[in-house]
Amino acid sequence: MRQFLLRVFVVGGAFLSFSSVLCNAADRNVFSVPAPSVDVALASGKSDQTAVFAGGCFWGIQAVFQHVKGVISATSGYSGGASATAEYELVSTGKTGHAESVKITYDPSQITYGRLLQIFFSVAHDPTQLNRQGPDEGTQYRSAIFYTGDEQKRIAEAYIAQLSQAKVFLRQIVTQVVPLKAFYQAEAYHQDYATRHPDNLYIVYNDAPKVAHLKQQFPELYKN
Repeated sequence: MRQFLLRVFVVGGAFLSFSSVLCNAADRNVFSVPAPSVDVALASGKSDQTAVFAGGCFWGIQAVFQHVKGVISATSGYSGGASATAEYELVSTGKTGHAESVKITYDPSQITYGRLLQIFFSVAHDPTQLNRQGPDEGTQYRSAIFYTGDEQKRIAEAYIAQLSQAKVFLRQIVTQVVPLKAFYQAEAYHQDYATRHPDNLYIVYNDAPKVAHLKQQFPELYKN
């Protein structure tokens, strides 16, 4: 909870000192990122599949994917560490191996895994920041794709290679592609945080712009 309060305090109580940093974080990655050349076709029938991404504070990642057509649910949580340390105060130390992550349940007949990756790399976070996103620092804020099978691994690795070869980003992509061992749902007060606290300055300057960029860049995939 201490880290949670610090996150809110930094943006609220120290707003004037950090506003330029936060605006820079909110405005990055507004350029176009190409669709993956390696992907799967839309499924012929409706079903549920899972994708797990990490890219900074899970509030923003969850907020973005909750507005994507074909996404059934997006849940904030922890991946990469043990069950015994899957709680916010411990994860916030950066010593548990966990990353703040979001589990996305989606319908593959409406959206492909590759399109989810395109959103992840374009508007959800900056894949060139090592162990940080915007004002948040630590390994718990690293960029990571936790794949659930060989097909997801193949698509993710091919997409990173595609973006790197095309020099889409000015700096090297540092996103990890690792197997999903487990996902642990975060505490209730973290769920739907951006939706429930739209006036929180952290949300205003870091996460609301991500949703706005989603609507701007992917109008065909945006849902209210």
